[in-house]
Amino acid sequence: MISVTIDSPSLDLGVQWDDLVLRASPNVFMHPAALQAANDTNFARTEMLLAWHVSAGPRRLVGVWAMQRRRPVPYWPEVLETLPYNYAFLSNPVVDPAHVDEVIPALLAAIETSPRLPKTMNLMSFDADTPSHAAVLNTLSARGIAPLVLSTGARPFVTREFGVKRSGSTRKKLRQDWNRLSALGVVDIINDRSPAAVRVAFETFLAMEQGSWKGTRGTALLSHDHDAVFARTLVQNLAARQCASVALLRAGGEAIAAQVLMYCGTTAYTWKTAFDARFGKYSPGALLVDKITDQLLTDSDISAINSCAAEDSFMGQLWAGRRPMVDMMIDVRAGHSLGYRMEASRQLGYQLLRRLRHRMRHRRLAPPAAQPAKAAFAEIDQKARPALGLPVSSAIDRHRAEVERLGV
Repeated sequence: MISVTIDSPSLDLGVQWDDLVLRASPNVFMHPAALQAANDTNFARTEMLLAWHVSAGPRRLVGVWAMQRRRPVPYWPEVLETLPYNYAFLSNPVVDPAHVDEVIPALLAAIETSPRLPKTMNLMSFDADTPSHAAVLNTLSARGIAPLVLSTGARPFVTREFGVKRSGSTRKKLRQDWNRLSALGVVDIINDRSPAAVRVAFETFLAMEQGSWKGTRGTALLSHDHDAVFARTLVQNLAARQCASVALLRAGGEAIAAQVLMYCGTTAYTWKTAFDARFGKYSPGALLVDKITDQLLTDSDISAINSCAAEDSFMGQLWAGRRPMVDMMIDVRAGHSLGYRMEASRQLGYQLLRRLRHRMRHRRLAPPAAQPAKAAFAEIDQKARPALGLPVSSAIDRHRAEVERLGV
């Protein structure tokens, strides 16, 4: 029998969590230490759903799914985001595959019956190649619920068996950059996973990121005090459990690139990267990721690396492996509530503007100016009608009028 509890983030799972991630598809962003960081710093209102297999003996943890309750805008209905906090890049629950077809229905039923949890769920950055994705779709289908698929894509991903590009123009350029950089002095890579070393190396990363274009645009972690406090706590909590490190590429003893890594089970995650712009012509970020990929897959118990990045990122040029990703939303109850319709309209409007921005970047190959907008609206119409039972909502109509006014 599966029993579900809804708790605040806790570090008390200990051995139970470690045992679960050895059996399940991992997700470091669901690690209790990471959730505790979000809770302790008031960075997110995170709820932790725990699924237990109850039998004659001691109960066994078979599922963890953390999510945050938030209002996207003031006075908006509250929603559940399955990315449990900002800077999380994977929303799949961690579920024992032997019980996934029991656990997922139990988790969704717990959300539906909980008096304090919203019923509208945003499942963003969801790995579609995991047992939990298939179980979610099967559970929804059995209950007559159709998810609203907002977007699909692919994420660079590599394993010991497949994914590292060993030839081609990118590989040739990396060899040339490494040789040119080596002419400046001794080049080496360090990735010390001791908590004290991680603390120091993370400060190096933060300063490097702040000195980059991200600092100029105000998107670096140090640009916002609340974000910086959370990020430091997150990395320190994980490092204390050997689940985070910061790899540094050094030239002549000076750090010129930093890659923040996280670990869960046998999977590593390339969470954040930064490099010194003075050395930009040597591609230090790409060099570091390339070298640390080989180190992790060769000299450790890591068997896969998740890029946490979009397909068109530089990691997509280094790695041939891909994982299918999907953004979708659901109402856990049959039928569509007003809150669900409002959030669906907001999400569809956001997706519309993203598509328009993407098309505007490629206008040189596009037909006349009005066509990109019409094509984007047609895509949104196709999604909205079956999901909401109506054509494009009034919110998107307002976007349509504004876009047509601007002549996009």
